[in-house]
Amino acid sequence: MATTERKPLLLDFEKPLAELATRIEQIRQLAEENGVDVSGQIRQLEARAMQLREEIFSSLSPSQRLQVARHPRRPSTLDYIQAISDEWMELHGDRGGSDDPAMVGGVGRLDGRPVVMLGQQKGRDTKDNIARNFGMAYPGGYRKALRLMQHADKFGMPILTFIDTPAAWAGVEAEHQGQGEAIAYNLREMFSFDVPIICTVIGEGGSGGALGIGVGDRLLMFEHSVYSVAPPEACAAILWKDALKSPQAAVALKMISHDLKNLGIIDQILPEPIGGAHSDPLKAAITLKSALIDNLDQLSTLTPAQRRQLRYEKFRKIGVFTEVGH
Repeated sequence: MATTERKPLLLDFEKPLAELATRIEQIRQLAEENGVDVSGQIRQLEARAMQLREEIFSSLSPSQRLQVARHPRRPSTLDYIQAISDEWMELHGDRGGSDDPAMVGGVGRLDGRPVVMLGQQKGRDTKDNIARNFGMAYPGGYRKALRLMQHADKFGMPILTFIDTPAAWAGVEAEHQGQGEAIAYNLREMFSFDVPIICTVIGEGGSGGALGIGVGDRLLMFEHSVYSVAPPEACAAILWKDALKSPQAAVALKMISHDLKNLGIIDQILPEPIGGAHSDPLKAAITLKSALIDNLDQLSTLTPAQRRQLRYEKFRKIGVFTEVGH
């Protein structure tokens, strides 16, 4: 992960933090110029800044969490893979003539254990995002992912997927190439694999594009990530014919980690550094690595038949509810 000092990209709700940081820096500079000791005052302001940051990030609305999940400096699939793996080799191509850069994957070692890791990859800037289609994979991307997962199943390597996409690409060309079929085929095949499968929502998990690599024994999710049937903008446009109502849609979609945990859709919430994963990517990577190792250790005690059955039962329960009369 890059550690080069860069100017922070502020979200709207982070502006009070930036103003306080500016004030602290101004006081520090004035004190140095005039030879005045204001260390006590600076410590108080820094403590206040930390408290304010905790208050802000502990009470984010769903639409604000979406902003954090989409932050351009939020760690990506390749960032995490490079940070958590002992060694790593990316593999390319779907063996059908394409190599979609919006989907990346390969073989590596996690804590000495051979694994296959794959996921959607967004760009760091506009040029990179255009090259990677903003993390929205074509059918070839899902077929590449399936090829890698079949390789993992053949050689007994656990599969680790990292979900970070607003949706699968829905352009005419993608439909011509069989987008729906490619995703559906992945769903069917992932239910049949013998090896452990752990899926982690690291940023934005949207629509069938997320589910195309999201069928696993365990579904983990970073605290400020989102996971939904559709992006809030699309949901608002469909339900209210007004994309500006996306904050309302974000609430209705129950897309944040705590709602999804309560609904039984995800298995574990991974805490993020105060300020989001982008504020301390290495700390976020350590949290992810520890959770993956713990879950792999647990899943490795089960037989392939047990894992397949539990995987099936897990997804059959999603969406089931009991209506209570009054």
